[in-house]
Amino acid sequence: MSDHEAVVPRRVVVTGAAGKLGRAVVAHLRAVGVDVLAVDRAGGRDPRDVDGEFLLVDLTDYGQVVEAFTGGADEHAGGVGAVVHLAAVPAPGLQPNAVTFANNSAATYNVFAAARAAGIRRVVWASSETVLGLPFDTPPPYAPVDEEYPSRPESTYSLNKALEEEMARHFCRWDPDLVMVGLRFSNVMDVEDYAAFPSFQADPRLRRWNLWGYIDARDGAQAVERALAHDRPGADVFIIANADTVMNRPSADLMAEVYPDVEVRGELGEHETLLSIDKARRVLGYEPRHSWRDHVDCAD
Repeated sequence: MSDHEAVVPRRVVVTGAAGKLGRAVVAHLRAVGVDVLAVDRAGGRDPRDVDGEFLLVDLTDYGQVVEAFTGGADEHAGGVGAVVHLAAVPAPGLQPNAVTFANNSAATYNVFAAARAAGIRRVVWASSETVLGLPFDTPPPYAPVDEEYPSRPESTYSLNKALEEEMARHFCRWDPDLVMVGLRFSNVMDVEDYAAFPSFQADPRLRRWNLWGYIDARDGAQAVERALAHDRPGADVFIIANADTVMNRPSADLMAEVYPDVEVRGELGEHETLLSIDKARRVLGYEPRHSWRDHVDCAD
């Protein structure tokens, strides 16, 4: 069965379900008929006050994760076919470095190990654009950046993401039937976030830190659905960004001004993303459907 014809598992656990991307993923998967167990610990919310199936879980506690994945929690069924792991301290600088590392590394290990112990064969998790070398104080090796050069973590948060990718490769070496897909999401945006985009236009250096990239949460959710249908055993990673940049200026002009010594490979489209999504398009069938330009009038 080819990647694009594979079937999304019927029942899926989504961790980090209360986050910006998590909310979009849960809504999208439920809309296409997937039975979703939404998992988070944000705010100590009462699960009875949340629409749809929801379970409060501390992912740093392995026993809680196993119980959530196997139907051990009262009133929650088993039969989980895949896990989407989005939960994390979501960025560097929000908590002390050791706290970020301890939380994110333990949570991801527990999710990976519990999925394997429960016989769940598919895991999709949120890696990050940060492993590409953000904030690019050291210029990227070339542009558009892609998945072909080694990780360049420049923060504790990013270091953990790079280690997660390595951990997934070893889980798949131990268990060759596992399918583990890491999605290197760009900066996640909801529609209401686009109101700030005109403020980026005067100074291209304001958003150089991620090569002017972003991902609409709805397209991020589409990418998760595509990744869940990926059935090729092994670990793989994909950059997930929108097809355009956050800027009105042409992408080639941005590179020439801000990173004049960086090789630009190929001929860039006018506003083409500098976070290459060619691999995600080719392998997963991912194709962004949204743009900030559909919501904000930002003439030059």
